Amino acid sequence: MVSILGISAFYHDASAALVRDGEIVAAAQEERFTRRKHDAAFPRHAVEYCLREACLGLGDVDHVVFYEKPFLKFERLLETYLAFAPKGIASFASAIPVWLREKLFQKDMLIREFRKLDPAFRDDGRLKFSEHHLSHAASAFYPSPFEEAVVLTLDGVGEWATTTVGIGRGHELAIEKEILFPHSLGLLYSAFTYFTGFKVNSGEYKVMGLAPYGEPRYKQLILDNIVSVRDDGSFWLDQSFFNYCTGLTMTNQKFADLFKAKVRQPDKEPLTQFHMDMARSVQDVTEEIVLKITRNLRRDYDIPNLCLAGGVALNCVANGKILRDGAFKRLWTQPAAGDAGGSLGAALALWHGELKQPRRVTPGEDSMRGSFLGPEFAQDDIERRLAGAGAKFRVLEESEAIDLAARALAGEKAVGWFSGRMEFGPRALGGRSILGDPRSPTMQKTLNLKVKFRESFRPFAPSVLREQVGEWFELDDDSPYMLLVADVVERRRRNMTAQEQALFGIDKLNVIRSEIPAVTHVDYSARIQTVSADANPRYHALISRFFELTGCPLVVNTSFNVRGEPIVCTPEDAFRCFMGTDIDVLVVGRCVLEKQDQDTALREDYKNKYELD
Repeated sequence: MVSILGISAFYHDASAALVRDGEIVAAAQEERFTRRKHDAAFPRHAVEYCLREACLGLGDVDHVVFYEKPFLKFERLLETYLAFAPKGIASFASAIPVWLREKLFQKDMLIREFRKLDPAFRDDGRLKFSEHHLSHAASAFYPSPFEEAVVLTLDGVGEWATTTVGIGRGHELAIEKEILFPHSLGLLYSAFTYFTGFKVNSGEYKVMGLAPYGEPRYKQLILDNIVSVRDDGSFWLDQSFFNYCTGLTMTNQKFADLFKAKVRQPDKEPLTQFHMDMARSVQDVTEEIVLKITRNLRRDYDIPNLCLAGGVALNCVANGKILRDGAFKRLWTQPAAGDAGGSLGAALALWHGELKQPRRVTPGEDSMRGSFLGPEFAQDDIERRLAGAGAKFRVLEESEAIDLAARALAGEKAVGWFSGRMEFGPRALGGRSILGDPRSPTMQKTLNLKVKFRESFRPFAPSVLREQVGEWFELDDDSPYMLLVADVVERRRRNMTAQEQALFGIDKLNVIRSEIPAVTHVDYSARIQTVSADANPRYHALISRFFELTGCPLVVNTSFNVRGEPIVCTPEDAFRCFMGTDIDVLVVGRCVLEKQDQDTALREDYKNKYELD
């Protein structure tokens, strides 16, 4: 059996993945273990987990592959500084010493890190390097349910490429076209993320969530001045508006002058209608570009299947529009579409591409195992860990624990749900989730402000039984990874008054729009996760029991964390989050914890720590 360890690290969202004879055995982000959001360091803990899951030592691994090529990245950095010289001297002085000291010699750095895990590790030809966008493309095509597909990757930048088109057939995957730095749809979106006061490489999804509160007032201004788009979707960015090539910020004064505004300071300035309109405008531009690309690709290649990866592929609003557009009949997106998925893609690219090993494709089924590729904990281990943390809990039979959780949800309680293996990727899919009643008009505000400690405008996703999705949403397709947005069906909506329809911006937030207000965004949309009994039987059983109790076959699902913190990994992490927030009930395996049963002093201690953070 051939084992391949994939590594992504040193930029953001470091991760490790292990593939054995082409089968995905394990994958996890380093942040989940270190509790440092978007941890970019060498993923030592993730590597150790993957090796444990596969029952291997590092010496048993046949190949180790890094997800990109550092020398090509350094080449791009140097050529960019030379092209813009003498601009960017401050950025150059900051970046180059780090590259010369560390990043340029990543092979040596990787070997040193592996020797910390196994002193006998040697570079005997096992250590290889993939390319950034090939890793993305491989992560999308090889696990997909398609024998043949067009593969589109869109992100900020890899070595040079920012956008690539590949064709996958069987075990072969070839990159056919690419758009090169500095012209990048991901960096365009990140520029608006920065300008509206959110953090680049982590706040883009906030911009997507803010967009429905605004109007596309600046869309044409963007298209007339900043980005030029051809009919085939290829694009060009006017660099005179940006600072990301050589500066220390994303945008410059010319960008600010164009919009007659300045960069929002998030700790000092509130979100206004202007920021909402900016979010909507860049979202609309992004969708227009993506749809032009996908329509052209279908015409060029006449292949009905499309695979997506790269950070822009996490824009589930755009994904939903691709599917509804109908140019491609079938769409599959890698659930860990960002850099974390690069570790998995690098391993699969080596197995299928370089080693030329065949794929086993089952139509209608991907090979991601529901993306439940992280650690899980045995029941006796859960009990030991919770007791060690000072938790008071009851151990119930499986059906009793599910029934108690469903009844708590029906009573409008917030429920922490820790079950089975941890998800790989940024979405909680019913393994490490906080759940709520979607029928509740107050649940969105409660979860945002008292549990997640985050902005009130942020929408929540529904987890809906796959067999019921068409009864509630304008979607009759699989969406297991929460990467498609669709509208609530007309018959489930509530007619709004003229006064409510006249509201603007954040004032729209508290208007009840449907029978499931907690998951209905201000434009009647929802980011949908379909849940099947095959992929996640326990989560399916919970939602089914809630359906029996309420007549509603869906629940609110948000990630089990608070603002600025990674999704929980261990039972102890779940207990800390439960104690420090207003989660009412926590279910960990068959252990059930209720807030009123916990030690009062311990509750206050945890709550104070979260409030200080």
